[in-house]
Amino acid sequence: MNIIFLGAPGAGKGTQAEIIADKYNIPTISTGNIIREALKNGTEMGLKAKAFIEAGQLVPDEVVIGIIKERLAKGDCENGFILDGFPRTIPQAEALDSMGINIDKVVDIEVPDEAIAERMTGRRVCPDCGASYHLVNKTPAKEGVCDNCGAELVQRKDDAPETVADRLKVYHDQTEPLKGYYEKTGKLRIVEGLGDVADITANVIKALED
Repeated sequence: MNIIFLGAPGAGKGTQAEIIADKYNIPTISTGNIIREALKNGTEMGLKAKAFIEAGQLVPDEVVIGIIKERLAKGDCENGFILDGFPRTIPQAEALDSMGINIDKVVDIEVPDEAIAERMTGRRVCPDCGASYHLVNKTPAKEGVCDNCGAELVQRKDDAPETVADRLKVYHDQTEPLKGYYEKTGKLRIVEGLGDVADITANVIKALED
């Protein structure tokens, strides 16, 4: 089964993609990971991406699409795959279609902006051991201090309120229109992303097997 996961940053689509990949024994293909892999392996498209990255520029669509195409040609994708983080825009979705790659289902994990902002801005991490906490859902024994190593917890730059707001705006402007694009094909499935992970996973599986 060839699947695309959509959802705003912080909606939990990465977690669901990993769980579903394990269930169906297919790879999860994350744009960031495969760009890093292409750079490491020195593929043709990886070298093109490297030139843009070293110049401090965004990797253009045609290079990202080329890297995706390289990855999907590998043997472990024969029985299906999950795309997480691609496509991000309608032109990228059109490029995917033009490759002749059939997508079976597109799962959109829906979480209100307010809940995402609360999830992300409430996160705190330990800079020393990497442990993760939340001001509401997973508090440390001592406020602001890591339970594991006693280091002072910090808020990542990505979780700062202004950064979260910017990322959500980009999502709504550039990526959310993909819902309409895939709805026209009859492949879109919307899953509520609030609640227990197990319940959300059950709903994702139901949507995929519908």
